[in-house]
Amino acid sequence: QVQLQESGPGPVKPSQTLSLTCAVSGGSITTDYYYWSWIRQPPGKGLEWIGYIGSGGGTYYSPSLKSRTSISRDTFKNQFTLQLSSVTPEDARVYYCDRGNYRGSPWGTPAALDSWGQGARVAVSS
Repeated sequence: QVQLQESGPGPVKPSQTLSLTCAVSGGSITTDYYYWSWIRQPPGKGLEWIGYIGSGGGTYYSPSLKSRTSISRDTFKNQFTLQLSSVTPEDARVYYCDRGNYRGSPWGTPAALDSWGQGARVAVSS
């Protein structure tokens, strides 16, 4: 059973870059047909889809965040990383890493994801 675990630094200051890493165990991030995704959730609101990196290394970013987002991976460590630049207080969310399957529901729908991390709360404060 695949497990995902987010990790990152403490509070981020406005205009800095937020960086979160997702360590994956129980499965390889290069396994065909899977992609590795980041989503976030503001308090009391629905999910916001950030982007994903596929098993082959290709990436896709949500248009609303594309200009500030970068997702990369380290296949040796079996982990992938989210970087979000020029953060503002509006980026203070709980961030989740997760896994989806290309053969399943389209990315952007909760049904697309079959494994989730426990979430990492990110604060943005000066």
